[in-house]
Amino acid sequence: MTDVRTGPAGGEHETPRPPVSAEQEAREEELLQRVVRSFGQCRDPRLKQVMVSLVEHLHAFLREVRPTEEEWAAAIAFLTEAGHITDDRRQEFVLLSDTLGASMQTIAINNQACGDATEATVFGPFFVEGSPRIPIGGDMSFGATGEPCWVEGTVTGSDGAPLAGARIEVWEADEEGLYDVQYDDGRTAARAHLFTDRQGRYSFWGITPTPYPIPHDGPVGRMLQAVGRSPYRASHLHFMVMADGHRRLVTHVFVRGDQLLDRDSVFGVKESLVKDFEQQAPGTATPDGRRIGGTWSKVRFDIVLAPADA
Repeated sequence: MTDVRTGPAGGEHETPRPPVSAEQEAREEELLQRVVRSFGQCRDPRLKQVMVSLVEHLHAFLREVRPTEEEWAAAIAFLTEAGHITDDRRQEFVLLSDTLGASMQTIAINNQACGDATEATVFGPFFVEGSPRIPIGGDMSFGATGEPCWVEGTVTGSDGAPLAGARIEVWEADEEGLYDVQYDDGRTAARAHLFTDRQGRYSFWGITPTPYPIPHDGPVGRMLQAVGRSPYRASHLHFMVMADGHRRLVTHVFVRGDQLLDRDSVFGVKESLVKDFEQQAPGTATPDGRRIGGTWSKVRFDIVLAPADA
């Protein structure tokens, strides 16, 4: 835990903490210990561990930063507004977790490396249950605007064996940077699910990913603006892949060459997930014989799932 007298290690850029008398230190420590002891009768060991650690770290933060009462009230107001703006189509607390790197840290903890298994990244706030099913080679755009993109690959286990019948959920923003849950008409677009064939293969038509900002008209957006950070995400396509006996994978595929790869607003980019989206000239023959008058792109994304007990 952070030493409340010296501050965090390596914090040479931190504002020095003002001197605190021994009497004041003792008063603050006594309060902390009273709060910790209040959980002594908790019957759930895990819950007790979580609550005690939360209190210890929260009090360490308060004693280090020493917020004014007005600043603490502003923090409460920030969280209150995040709650008010959250509904069944928008999750401001997910955005907050993402932009503070907490989502990616939790993912790193819970998806430890396992051989060449595909790396996980953030879930994001725009997944919706009950997406339409499409066949292999189907179109998941459902009229969303954007350049057509052919996506193909395989799903295998870490032993290299193909996984037949693996469920693949895919979703993405349109070329205007909007997900369907942000439309006013309630339609479903640019999201679907499909299943791999007997050889673990999959393919579908989607949209060439483009950069877009996370919703920044709320408290999280104002926080990013205040600290000089961009709300933009690097171009990506979401995947969630599930197969019996294997760890569920939530990941993205990113576009090589995107200028936002090194400053993605939610820290979701991993080099192994950056792929070549090959631009195709108008009139170029497509893998399935589809006629496309303009440009289109194609990408290959082979997915390896870790065992469930990895």
